[in-house]
Amino acid sequence: MPKIKIKKELLHTPKGTRDILSDEAKNWEFIETKAKEIASYYGFRQIRTPHLEKTELFTPVGEFTDIVEKQMYSFRTRGGDHLSLRPEGTIPIMRSYLQHGMNALPQPVMLYYSGSFFRHESPQRGRFREFGQFGLEMIGEEDAIADAIVIRVMTLILEELGLGQFTVHINTLGDQECRPIYRKELLNYYRRKVNYLCKDCKKRLKTNPLRLLDCVEEKCIELKKDAPQMIEYACDACRKHFREVFEFLDKLQIPYFLDHHLVRGLDYYTRTVFEIFYNPPVPLEEPKKAPIINTDLEEESVKTFPPQEVPTEEPPPMIVPERAAPLKLAIGSGGRYDQLSGTLSPKKIAGVGGALGIDRLVEIIIKSKIQIIKETHPKIFLIQLGPQGKQQSLVLLEEFRKAKMSVASALAKDSLKNQLRITNNLKVQYALILGQKEAIDGTIIVRDMASGAQETIDQSKLIDYFKKLKKNKKY
Repeated sequence: MPKIKIKKELLHTPKGTRDILSDEAKNWEFIETKAKEIASYYGFRQIRTPHLEKTELFTPVGEFTDIVEKQMYSFRTRGGDHLSLRPEGTIPIMRSYLQHGMNALPQPVMLYYSGSFFRHESPQRGRFREFGQFGLEMIGEEDAIADAIVIRVMTLILEELGLGQFTVHINTLGDQECRPIYRKELLNYYRRKVNYLCKDCKKRLKTNPLRLLDCVEEKCIELKKDAPQMIEYACDACRKHFREVFEFLDKLQIPYFLDHHLVRGLDYYTRTVFEIFYNPPVPLEEPKKAPIINTDLEEESVKTFPPQEVPTEEPPPMIVPERAAPLKLAIGSGGRYDQLSGTLSPKKIAGVGGALGIDRLVEIIIKSKIQIIKETHPKIFLIQLGPQGKQQSLVLLEEFRKAKMSVASALAKDSLKNQLRITNNLKVQYALILGQKEAIDGTIIVRDMASGAQETIDQSKLIDYFKKLKKNKKY
């Protein structure tokens, strides 16, 4: 038979993707299970949308955003349809909400999702071209309590995973009434400094000036320190909404940081935007009160309230470091999207959502050696000998499964010596030996691996035998 030449590159996953092997997959499964459990408790229900959507659907992300310009996996089908692999989860869920008439349901509609998303960006630590997310969407509610609920559920998931060292960076982007005023001021500021901008930001100045605040180039970071802040130009309604979000977070004692430069990479956001950073447990400076937004419209240009008065016996409402820990890692984000539905249909429906990056969470858990899964090992090993013993072992394994008892086996092994070696390596308490004779007689040998004592019992009594041992705490 001629040798088949296989290109080495075919034995590797495509750039920016990876295989999640069994040990790591356990962490993924645990995270998703825990997240679903908490989300369900708070009233969220699961939704699953296709990995493929019509390319035009993602127009609300922003024509001049990196996602639309550079990162979407788009193609034309043989039938002429323009399709894309979903780059994010909110727009497909809003599409589903509108398509299936969920506005007729009691509002808000609270949904959670998990799965893979795709962006053609430069692979780097904790960031892949196919990445996993667990997300929440709360559609049909304008009240600030919805923003707080989404943030609360996301932070509860982190706490349950042992990742309690986090800070929520938060900002407001205003709405259709006040954001154009801010945009104009931002343009005026940066036009005077255009010669100092990086190449990308010179382009953003013409197409999407808010994205200037998101640039990570050193010279652009320096420029944005003195840039106008959205809160200075927010209308009365947006300030009121933002203040109420803070009040809820204070009550829940969620640590947050007012980040005037936080804008997010998606154009459909209005009002609240947030990003959650994990702060590795390193020494921090003495905690200080975080700034609190001023909603007093009579005091123009005032950026923050003085500290709120609270009873002396209670802790201050918002105790966080002035800055997050230096080695912060972004692990989640989200925001409000009250105008999104209007870009897809005539209906204007408020909404807010957020998502956690599962790849990054798993990376942190593994590198921090956080034990989120209690390792369990079978205490029983089933040894089978001969054709009839092997056949009958399949029947017994199913009986153990129905009884919710974990039993290990090596059905592909025929040698008693090899199976005993595996039994010793697993350090089980009991070995079950099922040979040709036992299979015919309907019996089985139970050996105590610690003492070496063994006895023969009827197979029909095997499950009850181990239930009795468990009751007497001998198994």
